[in-house]
Amino acid sequence: MQQYQRKLEAYMNQYMDLWDFYGVILVTRKGEVLFEEAYGYASIEFGIKNEMDTRFSLASVSKQFTAFAIMLLHEKNMLDLDKPAKLYLPAALETDESITIHHLLSHTSGLYNFTNFENDFFAGYNRMDYSRDVFFQCYINKQPTKLPGTIFDYNNSNYNLLAWIIEHVSGETYRDFLRNHIFVPLDMLNSDVDDGCKTIKNKASNYVHDFDEIIKSPYHNEKFSIGAGAIVSNCEDLYKWYSCLRDRKLLSEKGYARFFRENLNKYCYGLEHQRCYDTGSYSHGGDHLGICTFAQYFFDEDVCILLLSNNEAINQYRLGKAIADILHDVEVDAPTKHEELPLDERKLQAYCGTYLKDKIKVELHGGKLYFTRFTGNLHIEIYPVSEGKFARRFSDQMTPYSIVENENGNMSFFGYEKANMK
Repeated sequence: MQQYQRKLEAYMNQYMDLWDFYGVILVTRKGEVLFEEAYGYASIEFGIKNEMDTRFSLASVSKQFTAFAIMLLHEKNMLDLDKPAKLYLPAALETDESITIHHLLSHTSGLYNFTNFENDFFAGYNRMDYSRDVFFQCYINKQPTKLPGTIFDYNNSNYNLLAWIIEHVSGETYRDFLRNHIFVPLDMLNSDVDDGCKTIKNKASNYVHDFDEIIKSPYHNEKFSIGAGAIVSNCEDLYKWYSCLRDRKLLSEKGYARFFRENLNKYCYGLEHQRCYDTGSYSHGGDHLGICTFAQYFFDEDVCILLLSNNEAINQYRLGKAIADILHDVEVDAPTKHEELPLDERKLQAYCGTYLKDKIKVELHGGKLYFTRFTGNLHIEIYPVSEGKFARRFSDQMTPYSIVENENGNMSFFGYEKANMK
């Protein structure tokens, strides 16, 4: 055990030399803690540092709880996974009859995906007062863009709908159902659903970079994340959750077989299944403004890896893989940053411009390039690493951005052509 502890500690020391990570890491094997460490601040404003019992927003790591809650209702014969979802939704939220609950759980519903640059949801609508029915009508109630069951398309709408199914079928709020049927039975007393209004003790604030300053993440109304995110928890509770899945608590063997069954794109229900190191793992990550999370479970080896962060410095997938490699005696390269390619301001200026009005803009300030978001309210520094390739200055980014000339000879970023200012 000690050799793994030393390797994990050495790797994280190297990683922290590069990245200003705020958050916690817990790694366990056979019930023993191999590595646990807290980094950075839970609250910069009050000088409160993260500790192992700090509670974090989980972002999409929340989806496995929503999926499990649906399985609980399925086992009580209160719904059928293979029947149309509309049968279990209020009349105001009815979906196309071809979409089953299974399609929602497996991200194969074919529903229109509103999480894109064109829509005004992020940093626009999601800052507004929440109305379930208006949200549904504006962003979800559209004809499927693909035939249900044919294509995997990761889409938060699926899990919003699942949360509303839980509420309609059970007669409880989503928060109450999770508390009464998952959190309390598992003694997960540090877990809750954040509605953006309630005070949650010991919860870390979320931070991002604007220019070279650390700021609080842009506001969004957490109510819009219902089912797809919004759960708050800590490492202690998430280990109890891992133990529930490992020991097959709360659901029958048949229920677990369905829960863990691999669908398109290796996606199960709220978890992804991968074959690696001659064994299987189940995992899920979460990304949102100021949030990076990752949970990975190796049930056959009784290994649990948890990464919870309240800033955007880490790449939780790269870091999670490095930790898993170390535990499986795979040689791991020392963490590195993308090497900067020096370019003069004239060449940098060629990349500047508006690629999508109020959404995607590149600006030059003080000889540095910034990817400008949210109508100019957030400036993310990017630096050249090769011709047409740019990496974020303060984040461990695996794949650099591409800003390249398209077939029309115009600069293109995220597939959007730079506007002709003339």
